[in-house]
Amino acid sequence: MDFWIPDENFAMQNSRRAVPLHPCSEFSMKKEFQTTNQNMEAEAVTLPGIDATRRTFRDTLFRSIYSGKDDRSKRWLLSLYNALSGKNYTDISALEITTIDDVIYVTMKNDLSFLINSEMHLFEQQSTVNPNMPLRGLLYFAQLYQKEVAKRKLDIFGRSRIKIPSPKFVVFYNGTQEQDDIVKYRLSDLFEVSDSSGEFEWTATVININKKHNETLQKNCKSLYHYCVFVDRVKANLNKKMEPKDAINEAVDFAIKGNFLEGYFKEQRMNIVGNLLTEFNQEDYDRNRRAEGFEDGVEFGKEAASIENAKNFLKLGVTAETVSQGCSLPLDQVLALKEELNREPATAK
Repeated sequence: MDFWIPDENFAMQNSRRAVPLHPCSEFSMKKEFQTTNQNMEAEAVTLPGIDATRRTFRDTLFRSIYSGKDDRSKRWLLSLYNALSGKNYTDISALEITTIDDVIYVTMKNDLSFLINSEMHLFEQQSTVNPNMPLRGLLYFAQLYQKEVAKRKLDIFGRSRIKIPSPKFVVFYNGTQEQDDIVKYRLSDLFEVSDSSGEFEWTATVININKKHNETLQKNCKSLYHYCVFVDRVKANLNKKMEPKDAINEAVDFAIKGNFLEGYFKEQRMNIVGNLLTEFNQEDYDRNRRAEGFEDGVEFGKEAASIENAKNFLKLGVTAETVSQGCSLPLDQVLALKEELNREPATAK
């Protein structure tokens, strides 16, 4: 099975007629762009829900494996690219790592990006279903292209058409919610006003790497297979009601015994266990915050309903004391509602 992304209209089609700019306007736009480029290191680009400070002290396992920070990691990344594209590259120097490590540029959690064969690739690992990935990817690619334009000193205001790397965005999903082998999320699905013209589109291709999904891909990429088996082992241990620390340590022992990733698990044992435990703690914290928010919303809804019922009873002439008892509201609050209702006719006049 071919796992590579089918050709997509990832960017705006080049169908608009060029309109010449007034020389002064063109000069001012150039100047503004150059100033923006010079100051880009000082500007924060973050998204809600992503703690930028976390990037400074830890990476996820997936990102660590495929970071491209050493030759072995580059070999693993190249093998993953080959498995996806059906290519057979062997020279790791063909890879140019472009992952945005700057804390101020964080818009993804588990990202890695690279250039190869005039293509700009963004890989992201996700354990939750997120239909907003096209928008997050678009923001990330905008930063990549801005850096690429600055590095190559391309004149985007010139009359000659410049060439830029083609974008490819793949999300590797290994969460618990059931997903198809391959799912495509499109930016146009997020538009407030439906637009099927295809004039502006951006696509995130989500590949399910859970057990019994896309097995051919895993067979064609040994490093991905080892990663998936390890993650499945941790999940299985947790399903046995093992404590997270014990579940992770047992899976690491299993990976070491099987010489997964050429001894990587033995070399990085403490980092892997520590980082995964940190992820578990963060996920628990996030779940608790969401649960608290839900409970707060329920309580707010109950109180709003009680207030509305109290007003209706007061309009019917029910005493404040009876309304207080029946609606479980403080008497002072009911009396205040009664005064508010008494003022309404005067306001309406």
